Amino acid sequence: MDKIQLVSEIERLKKEKNAVIMAHYYQNEDIQNIADFLGDSLALAQQAAQTKADIIVLCGVHFMGETAKILSPGKKVLIPDAEAGCSLADSCPADAFEAFIKEHPDHKVISYVNTSAAVKALTDVVVTSTNAVAIVESFPKDEKIIFGPDRNLGNYINGLTGRNMLLWNGACHVHEQVSIEKLVKLKEQHSTAKIIAHPECKKAVLTLADFIGSTASLINYVQKSDNTEFIVATESGVLHEMRRTCPDKVLYQPHQTIVLVHVMNALLCV
Repeated sequence: MDKIQLVSEIERLKKEKNAVIMAHYYQNEDIQNIADFLGDSLALAQQAAQTKADIIVLCGVHFMGETAKILSPGKKVLIPDAEAGCSLADSCPADAFEAFIKEHPDHKVISYVNTSAAVKALTDVVVTSTNAVAIVESFPKDEKIIFGPDRNLGNYINGLTGRNMLLWNGACHVHEQVSIEKLVKLKEQHSTAKIIAHPECKKAVLTLADFIGSTASLINYVQKSDNTEFIVATESGVLHEMRRTCPDKVLYQPHQTIVLVHVMNALLCV
């Protein structure tokens, strides 16, 4: 079955089963092009709760499906690729995180939304990369805090707030692999390009960035900026939405997923 036939069959199944397709910005362009909704993980879960569809086909990783199900308990949530995992979420097993918390019983627990439902259940407050700083600052200055699972995001927040949160030693392998050497070389080759980075990147990358923000914030920055060149330090899938909405802008990446047939097969199984 070729791509045109796949898309046609997916559209037929969507109507037949009252389903919607939601895709994270990190997905490849084929998936983004057929999605009814694009967004960050929490935004997709919130949109799923608002839609009148019976079935949510969430093109993302496992924890995103869990979050959507938490907000839409009466709907069927499907993950097209059941093996789609997140290195960040996987770096924080719930049993190990629970043991870590018990070692520090006088600490409040703040977790980044990019983690499993089991870890969220151990958490006092769940944050996004957009609201994390404001939420951390809402706690008294002397409050002892555990932050997980992303040490890079935690370090970034500590730097902005002057806190000394106790950090779980987890990370996203994609953001960890952003190359400083390639970043510097790209900047040397394109001196007017703005460096934009997700806060899950290492401190050395964030130090060089002109703008730091969530996936949606990075897209919005490119859309609104008068600059024409950008070095984008995050997942490569984000570039599709940037190019779609800003075809006149040039994007570079300083580093080295679900396909259409997975979406169709997920719909066929229900």
